[in-house]
Amino acid sequence: SPEFAAQERLFRLFRKSGAAPITGCNRSRVLTNAESAYEAMMDAIREAKHHVHFASYIVRDDETGRAFRQALVRKASQGVQVRLLYDGIGSYKLRDGYFRPLLDAGAQCACFFPLRPSFMNKRINYRNHRKILVVDGTKGFVGGINVGDEYLGRHPRLGFWRDTHLMLEGDAVYGLQEVFLKDWELATGGERPSDPLFLPEHRCGGDEQVQIVAGGPNRRADAIHETMFAAMAAARKRIWLTTPYFIPSPSVAMALKTAALGGLDVRIVIPLVPDTRLVHAATLSYVEDMLSAGVRIWQYEKGFIHAKVLIVDELLASVGTANVDLRSFFSNFETNAYLFHPKTIARLEEDFLQDLENSREMNLTTFLGRPRSRRIGEAMARMLAPLL
Repeated sequence: SPEFAAQERLFRLFRKSGAAPITGCNRSRVLTNAESAYEAMMDAIREAKHHVHFASYIVRDDETGRAFRQALVRKASQGVQVRLLYDGIGSYKLRDGYFRPLLDAGAQCACFFPLRPSFMNKRINYRNHRKILVVDGTKGFVGGINVGDEYLGRHPRLGFWRDTHLMLEGDAVYGLQEVFLKDWELATGGERPSDPLFLPEHRCGGDEQVQIVAGGPNRRADAIHETMFAAMAAARKRIWLTTPYFIPSPSVAMALKTAALGGLDVRIVIPLVPDTRLVHAATLSYVEDMLSAGVRIWQYEKGFIHAKVLIVDELLASVGTANVDLRSFFSNFETNAYLFHPKTIARLEEDFLQDLENSREMNLTTFLGRPRSRRIGEAMARMLAPLL
């Protein structure tokens, strides 16, 4: 059938583009918002026996950051290998004092492309935007949630923070581990930790197919961009997308518009209240084209939405760190998990429909009536889009 042929082509491209294979022995758990994600991550850290590998774009020295530090210190003092990787720009506010208890307990900490040297060696544009936790090589986490109080809804302006994270058990964790170790090697100037227990033999306890797709300047192809475009192009019924920043490449924009013009159910959820006004202005500069093509766009009203989720038909879903923007596609180090099990897709669909309940649909006529000053601001922001 045409649908089966399209699916086969999609899987063939995914196998060639992704750094890791599509694995079949997995269990996944969708973690909606930071409260459930932090609880599951803390439980995993507490149960660690051999190693904890933790990478986060943002680590705050606040109540949340100190709680995670305390958990890591406790494991390191018990002889568990603990490695913490943070980004030089995302975590630029961190001071040496935050790391002293970790280092004293025997943990290792590494900064990915520190701020000042990055200016000198022209790496300032390449940020590690990943959020990965791997515990004992058997349990892994990936998604949109960093380490900070704001993810628990404590931001004074943004308030409630809507996000999505994922817990994985099974062979897909090998892919997350490979990504972490490669990033650690890059951040430390060549240190590649090696231990057979980093990649332990798994007992197949699940039947879910999962693929870990990593993108970044150190990868041979723009795998995040390629797989996202391919997934959208394979759609036959629907494309449902949640992203805090929407600055699509020409090909992704065309895929969305073509799908909508062809009668597919194309829906996008973006924030109403932005965390970054310039990026939000650039996002709004794409709205007119999308609405004119029949793409339906909602603005999330309950607080700030930071989830990065894609649902295509009943074929696949994606949860990860990559926004639908040029930076995530072509500059940042990102990681997405592609999920193919109907149960997980249905679970993400539930969250998406709930988000629509908490959102306001945009209207083309109303949007066209916005003030001229806003139009000018959006146009200027769009010119800066490749840098945002």
